Amino acid sequence: MLVGYLGLFFAAFGAATLLPMQSEAVLVGLLISGHYSLWGLLCIATVGNVLGSVVNWWLGRSVERFQTRRWFPVSPRHLEKARAHYQRWGHWSLLLSWVPIFGDPLTLVAGVMREPFWRFLLLVTVAKGARYCVLALLTVNHLATA
Repeated sequence: MLVGYLGLFFAAFGAATLLPMQSEAVLVGLLISGHYSLWGLLCIATVGNVLGSVVNWWLGRSVERFQTRRWFPVSPRHLEKARAHYQRWGHWSLLLSWVPIFGDPLTLVAGVMREPFWRFLLLVTVAKGARYCVLALLTVNHLATA
């Protein structure tokens, strides 16, 4: 059982970084197996995903010192565009950090914008925890009606 929890943690952590990973399928699979605690899975998935987002935030805080390097992957124009979007919508946009493709870069931009860590952590935890709760409820309801 420990292997399942660890697998979910690493899948959730990796999925929150800029790596192309998927944690929802792992969560659903473990729920369907019936061998794991619902609350345990929700906590593990949320903590792993939030910690992956913290890595993005930290990278965002550090990234500007490298923007003059030739290998830096983001042009100054794109960085300024991301800043403008974040300034327009503010810290509340972090409630969309759960959205695939869009949410992970958003957590990186929050670091670039020097979002206070406590507020970042609170909003991202609410968003990602809610996403996993909805997914788990849909799965459990489907299993109950099947």
